[in-house]
Order: sequence, then structure tokens, then C-alpha cells
Amino acid sequence: MVELIKSLAPTEGYTESMLDGVTFMRSDQAVPNTPALYEPSIVIVVQGRKRGFHGGRMYVYDARHYLVLAVPLPFSIETEASAAEPLLGLILRIDSAMVAELAMEIDETLLQRPLNPVSLNATPIDDKLESATLRLLEALSSPLECKLLAPAIVREITYRVLTGEQGDGLRAALVQGSNFGRIARVLRRIHDQFDHNLDVGTLAQEASMSVPTFHTHFKAVTLTSPLQYIKTIRLHQARLMMIRNGISAVAASQQVGYESTSQFSREFKRLFGRSPKDETRHLKTLLSLSEPVTADTIK
Repeated sequence: MVELIKSLAPTEGYTESMLDGVTFMRSDQAVPNTPALYEPSIVIVVQGRKRGFHGGRMYVYDARHYLVLAVPLPFSIETEASAAEPLLGLILRIDSAMVAELAMEIDETLLQRPLNPVSLNATPIDDKLESATLRLLEALSSPLECKLLAPAIVREITYRVLTGEQGDGLRAALVQGSNFGRIARVLRRIHDQFDHNLDVGTLAQEASMSVPTFHTHFKAVTLTSPLQYIKTIRLHQARLMMIRNGISAVAASQQVGYESTSQFSREFKRLFGRSPKDETRHLKTLLSLSEPVTADTIK
């Protein structure tokens, strides 16, 4: 798996695969604690180690543990890596339609167990999930196998996660009548429409909750307030725009919904510890996004 990812992700940062929804990650250096934003995803590391920090807890994901995020969530991460042993892994974006379809087909006795959902968690990887990951990497190395085999392997991995220790969060995010499911739906909207005018009262109404109740359940899932969450998502998206699209801080602030560039710069530095210009320069390589490696490149 290490050699396959080295071929599929030859440079630092993030590299798209030939299959939509699967991205490779690579870091050739250790990275100290830094704010990060993950969308709902399954994160599998095959070499190196990452530590995530959220709500006073630490989540370790490495070659023996995978991470699952049921909702889009900002948190802090540290990376253990070096040029000799780079951090190598892959990220599978959660397909909610696939999760819903699988959940309907899974044995009813499993689905009737009490849900104990969490927003993110790290769990030991078992032999079946490890085997599926290897087969996925092999399929992603071939355009034909990527087209014909990889989607089914992603479905298998999703099934294994859904029926494992971390499945409750994914299932609960789909239960529309549950508090977790209602907040998850609002979080997806914020994640997709961060540049829109997002009013807390309207979001609470969409969750079928009063504003005080909405605040309570929102914080239970994200450990932060709705306004702070919206602000954090916008700042993270602006950082990616500046790094990956090469736009200025002024343009990025406008595109994520800020009316005041000075306010954007203040809040950006408060979150990331650097000015937009310095942060862009500092993380330009680590947060870059490269196009898929072609078949001719893979040895």
C-alpha cells in the first residue's frame, strides 16, 4: 500500500485519484498542531501518524487506526512524518446516498440496536478493511480497473465502516427525525452554502427546533456555537481558495461572504495564528491539490 500511494501521490499535499470522491494525502515533513477542516469522510493512513484534537480529546489515526467523520467538522491536527517515511493515506468522501442504500439493506437486527452517534472517532482497522483498502489502491492504479472495480470496492469499504464501531454516526446522520440527524442536515447545508447569508433562526427552523434548543443540540454535535462554526468554515474555505486557486485575501474574503476585509484578516489570524499571506505561503505545499496521476506515470 505504501508503494502504491507513493506512485499515486508523488508530491506533497493532496492528489486527486481517477475516481471521484477518493483523494490521496502525503506529507514529507512533520506538521505541528494546526487547524484543519474535514468533510464527512473515511480517512485511512498507511504510513505515518496523525493526531486530531477536538473537544479536549485526542484521536490517533495511523496504519492501525482509521478515522471517520460523520459530519463536516473543523478540528486541530498534528502530523508525524519525514522525508524518509512520509505520511501516506487516502480520504474517501462519504456518499450519503450510498450509506442510506446500504443501511436499508443491512440486517434489521443490526439497525435496531440503540444508536450512540459521535461526530468523529478513530477505530482499529481490521483485516477485511485493510484488504479492501489494498484492492482499492490496486484498482486506482489502472484506468480500466478504476472504472470497473473501484466503485464496488468503495461501496465495500463504506459497508465495513457502517457495520463497524463507527457506523452509528453515519447512520444517525441519515435519521431525519433524530436530533443528530437534524443537526447533520444543517451542517451539510452550511458546508455547501458557506458563502450564502446563513441566519441562525432560519437554520433552527430548518432543523424543526427553537433557537435555544438548536443551540444546545448544535453544540452537542460540533462543540461550538452555530455562528462560530459558520465563521470557522468560511475561514477554512478562504484559506483553501487562496492556496489552491491563487486568489488574494480580498477576493477570498468576498467569496466566502465577508463584507469587511479587515475583519476577515483579524479573524483569520485569530484562528490560524498567521496573516492570510503568511498562512498561504506556509501551507502552500501541504494543502495543495494535484490532478490525478496518469497511467503513464505509475510504475
